[in-house]
Amino acid sequence: MKGRLRVANFVIWLGLALGVVVAAGAIFLGVNPRQAFRAIASSEMLRTDGADLYLLTRGTRRDAPVILWLHGGPGGAEGPLFRLFNGALETDFVVAYWDQRGAGRSYSADADPARLTVAQHLEDLDLVVDHLRAKFGADKIALIGHSWGSALGLLYARRHPEKVAAFVGVGQFVSGIEGQRAQYSFVDTEARRMGDRTALTELAAIGPPPYSASNGLRAQDLVDRFGGYFHSRPSFLMTILRGICGGYIAPWEIWKFIHANNVSLQAMNDEISQLDLRLSAPSVDAPVIFMLGRHDRHVDSRIAAAYFEQLQAPRKALIWFEGAAHNIPFEQPELFNLRVTQALHGLETRIGR
Repeated sequence: MKGRLRVANFVIWLGLALGVVVAAGAIFLGVNPRQAFRAIASSEMLRTDGADLYLLTRGTRRDAPVILWLHGGPGGAEGPLFRLFNGALETDFVVAYWDQRGAGRSYSADADPARLTVAQHLEDLDLVVDHLRAKFGADKIALIGHSWGSALGLLYARRHPEKVAAFVGVGQFVSGIEGQRAQYSFVDTEARRMGDRTALTELAAIGPPPYSASNGLRAQDLVDRFGGYFHSRPSFLMTILRGICGGYIAPWEIWKFIHANNVSLQAMNDEISQLDLRLSAPSVDAPVIFMLGRHDRHVDSRIAAAYFEQLQAPRKALIWFEGAAHNIPFEQPELFNLRVTQALHGLETRIGR
């Protein structure tokens, strides 16, 4: 009997001690202790057919509306960057960061690259969405897709509108081949205007679209040279240092992330080049918000704006970022976080529990 009492007392005191530690840590970090007990910070691997999918979920209130980030690429796991630049969203939302099949921490050297298809990514996304809906008791969640992720998210919202509270397309992809043609025209025009013979020589060596995966990256570099990929560029070195020191990514993971990105780009290049949302997603039965950089010539925001006008949806909004190109979340992070919060709170009845 005394042994049981000792165990019971130990459990009680351990619980009190843990409570004090959590409360003290919350106060030190400027967080309400009550909120600390409602916070969520979990990482997990979701097992699916032929892959383990990495999912990180964070938020100060586990009963807040749920957002799922869909990174670009394909294969460009941007979770560490989203956390670094846009982590403030975790104050108002439960934010889920998913490394897609073949990307980032979901990459496996043993996996078959032939499994990297649009259809497979849509199946994987459905698994992740259902997992989050069940975990947090949410009928619907919001999707934020960047670049390639914006194509994935819009296709998913068209297929499963009953699970999507709202879709936010950032640097919205529309057409692979038309985007490449716009890149070529942009670089050619800007290089001639500025008398950049080196750029013209490089462009001639790449040739006109369609591009291979490697030439697509070379064209992206040329677009970036003239401000069409980043218009307001954060310091690359400081971003790496902050990411490592903040625990968002380990130094030895960086090469893996880059390699995984290249594998996905190579595997999906032909399919992405032929993808055209004007044909595959002319309408979506869920609220749609496009966030476009005025200077974006990587996917060309003018093409996205024209598609937005044609797109049929029950509710639409187009938000321009005048100081950004393709990478709005990293170029104008404070304004981006504010606009996302405002847009999704306006749909609170759809996202709420």
